[in-house]
Amino acid sequence: MNLQHESFMIVPMTREHAETVCGWVYEPPYDLYGWLPWDQMEALGVEFGDPEVRQSQYVSVLDAEHTLCGFAQFFPLAGVTRLGVGMRPDLCGQGLGKSFMQAVVGAAREKRPGDEIDLEVHTWNKRAIRAYRKSGFVIADTYPKLTPEGEQLFHCMVYEGDLT
Repeated sequence: MNLQHESFMIVPMTREHAETVCGWVYEPPYDLYGWLPWDQMEALGVEFGDPEVRQSQYVSVLDAEHTLCGFAQFFPLAGVTRLGVGMRPDLCGQGLGKSFMQAVVGAAREKRPGDEIDLEVHTWNKRAIRAYRKSGFVIADTYPKLTPEGEQLFHCMVYEGDLT
């Protein structure tokens, strides 16, 4: 799958991309979005550290120069593709969220055309919520969820936008 949308293209996540993502460091309060070191991810076989999960659920988001800008996970549920996304820390807050998310949504539609598309986001993450709204997502529900940091509130946002 090589889907290009504006300045971003979606490609299969390589091992090298996965290792790079593990090295990204986010400023607080976004630092909780970081990953374990690559060696641990690979040894434990968790998330994109597992080659089969990486191949079936993860993609890399590249810019026009083929530089890694982020990733997306397409987690399959019954009739729903749940997105997990991450943008390279130095690109966050730079106004790229809408085109980034539209590229990801386009790839999700290509992968599972009939599915509803949704995502979960911490209710405090106003920057991400703003980007998701601009991309065509609406808040459908709010609920507590147990995380490694304890119980936290999340919004479920559903894609209702138009890719045209």
